Amino acid sequence: MKEKFARWELLLFQYVKRDWKKMIVWIVALGFFSAGFIPAFQEIAKGQGAIGMYETLQNPAMISMVGPTPVETAINYTLGAMYAHEMLLFCGLFAMIISVLHVIGHTRKEEDLGLTELVRSFQVGRQANSLAVMMEVLFINVILSLFIAVMLISFDAPTITVTGSFIFGASIGIAGMIGAVIALVLAQVMPNSSSSTGSTLGIIGLLYIIRAGTDVSNDALSIFNPLGWTYLTYPFTSNDWLPLVYALIFCMVMVVVAFILEGARDMGAGYIPQREGRATAKKSLLSVRGLFMKINQGTIISWFCAFVIMGAAYGSIYGDMQKFLESNDLMKQMFSSTGISMEASFTSTIMMVMISLVAILPIVIVNKLFVEESRLYLSQIFATKVSRSQLYWTTIGLAVLTSIVGVLLAAGGLGGTAIMVMGENSGLSLSDFIIAGYNLLPTVLFVTGLAALVLGWMPKLGKFVYLYLIYSFMLNYFEGILDLPKWFSKTAIQNWPAQMPMEDFDGTVFITVTMVSIIFMIIGYLGYSRRDMIEGA
Repeated sequence: MKEKFARWELLLFQYVKRDWKKMIVWIVALGFFSAGFIPAFQEIAKGQGAIGMYETLQNPAMISMVGPTPVETAINYTLGAMYAHEMLLFCGLFAMIISVLHVIGHTRKEEDLGLTELVRSFQVGRQANSLAVMMEVLFINVILSLFIAVMLISFDAPTITVTGSFIFGASIGIAGMIGAVIALVLAQVMPNSSSSTGSTLGIIGLLYIIRAGTDVSNDALSIFNPLGWTYLTYPFTSNDWLPLVYALIFCMVMVVVAFILEGARDMGAGYIPQREGRATAKKSLLSVRGLFMKINQGTIISWFCAFVIMGAAYGSIYGDMQKFLESNDLMKQMFSSTGISMEASFTSTIMMVMISLVAILPIVIVNKLFVEESRLYLSQIFATKVSRSQLYWTTIGLAVLTSIVGVLLAAGGLGGTAIMVMGENSGLSLSDFIIAGYNLLPTVLFVTGLAALVLGWMPKLGKFVYLYLIYSFMLNYFEGILDLPKWFSKTAIQNWPAQMPMEDFDGTVFITVTMVSIIFMIIGYLGYSRRDMIEGA
């Protein structure tokens, strides 16, 4: 047994030495995001702010997004309860995603690149690499948990207790570990690093959708969901350590499963083998368009299915929303006084979330062109009569096409399901949902143009486009809480279009953002047509 993990501690030392800058950014950035909004929430809680926030977050639409709270009356909705209620789930999700990317990047991806084989050629155990990576992730998440707890305590705010602060930090740290162990298992099962990453993130997305349904219908069932263990600790209110114990047991079991699977498989192979190709290629592969469609086929189909499922999941909540509004006089009065229906309000919010997810797909497709180039897969094409213009504009055209179809699937899935569950009580038609979705299409084109711009001039920075998308989404989501200056909120592209169906369509903004996106794509082409390509020998 010792031989399998021989010299893992030496590898751990080397990994920490290599990753220390990344670790600092990881801990500090996520720590400040998780614990740095206490002053903003203190401003919200003043006067009747906490009571109003409690009533707002009690409707099924918001519960599906941020989760439930154990507080039963608005008067007991303290600063700590409000902060944990609105922040913990999202912070846990970010911790999970970062850990997933780190684990797969240091295990299966390095295996695909041949680096693991090089390491194993020395006196290093067969599974030493995986153990070292997991110990590194554990170390990072423990430090992150402590950093968040200390930050929360340092604000010395009312109801932000020491016990609650440590539970809050531990919940985020354990969320990172849950993501890490799921990633380690799927790194053994899937045939390569790309499919490992996609399947792991897909499972996290599925867990989020399932918990949205159980939180609304019966939150007691959420305790059976690994994602539920990250926010059902209820810091600053119940301070329940038990979900963390469940999560710890889950992590240990998953690590054992991962090591058993790794010990029985061949290097570079997965338990799900890659599908064998056809004996003869299709004629469509003779064109650049057909080749790129083939390369991105699996990704496109997976994301399209995810858009429909996500839309249907959120659409199913509209039925509970009607019941909630009928049983809550305060919320009924609030929406009737503004003249905006709860359906319209929720649709404008959830549509922004869904279109932000749609925007990920075109970024993936644009970045895929550089991935294929950096892996030297396009070297033979460079030697043919195929021009850079064909490679670039075929990729951009595919990204734009998937954006248009993706919006239709997401908005259609949301609207179709919502109308079905609301029946005759629906104040919105399917066209209202689809129009609201396409109203946000320029935001998708904008990040596509941004990815194209980076591809042309600084292709190695392609992942930073994802960071801007996350930044834009979070700024839009927390805009009401932070009370930011209008000019600063406009740095998020989602804040430019009108919030349909609550607001009227703004054609000027629609055209302006679309034109800027096209300009980005053209400038990106100018860089792509001139820069040096990565070519094989």
